[in-house]
Amino acid sequence: MFRGSMVAMVTPMREDGAVDDDALARLVEFHVDAGTDAIIAVGTTGESATLDHDEHREVVRKVIEAVAGRVPVIAGTGANSTAEALHLTRDAAALGADGCLLVTPYYNKPTQEGLYRHFKLIAESVDVPQILYNVPGRTACDMQPDTVGRLSRLANVVSIKEASGDLARVGRILDRAADGFEVVSGEDPIAMETILAGGKGVISVTANVAPAAMHEMCDRALRGDRAGAEAVDARLRALHKNLFIESNPIPAKWLLHDMGLIPPGIRLPLTPLSAECHGAVRAALREAEGGLSAAA
Repeated sequence: MFRGSMVAMVTPMREDGAVDDDALARLVEFHVDAGTDAIIAVGTTGESATLDHDEHREVVRKVIEAVAGRVPVIAGTGANSTAEALHLTRDAAALGADGCLLVTPYYNKPTQEGLYRHFKLIAESVDVPQILYNVPGRTACDMQPDTVGRLSRLANVVSIKEASGDLARVGRILDRAADGFEVVSGEDPIAMETILAGGKGVISVTANVAPAAMHEMCDRALRGDRAGAEAVDARLRALHKNLFIESNPIPAKWLLHDMGLIPPGIRLPLTPLSAECHGAVRAALREAEGGLSAAA
């Protein structure tokens, strides 16, 4: 249902930390013009953890408004409280989001049965396509393929963003899942291989700053063009790495500011990118653009 290069878009903020609505609209145009296949609003990269509920709702609303139906908009609505995740998912559906992305509950470390019941309640309560999100490196919670298989048989559960870093999981999930259930990568460095192994795309950090190249790589991989996909992905390799030189979304927001697309704001406890990292991040973007400057 949701395929290709899907950007986990940053939430632009002014220096005082307030959300910048004008920059948000500019980012939407940047992505639509570059061929981004879907936009994820207020995911982890969008600093969802530090937005209050009103801000969360407003960012989703404004992204939907700016996109105006040109590409799907997926709202990040996960939480470690089932009641809160349900509330956020209902809000996003009411606003007209095309889908919702729900991270596994973090910190409280539910059992596999707890995960199943959490996602089942939301899927049965809100009639909107839902993408599961497994990212054990951030949540201390790892949803196993058997649990994903159970959830895949529920109405409204359409796919999973798998960010365990284990490429072999793609096959294990697809073997257990209902027909039509899809896997997308949550890890840019293995996104190409995930697609070639049967995945349908990536929810990407790299696409924030190199959207056209990420779209091209995904398109080639989805068409089975390994050589073409590898050629594009080789240019993106340094970005895949250096956009995590400090915690995401620190490098991506700094680079977007350096590109003139957003103001420099980021919310504590995150801080601006350390000066000693600037050169590596700029160089990675130049490599992704084939040697062109960001301004070009």
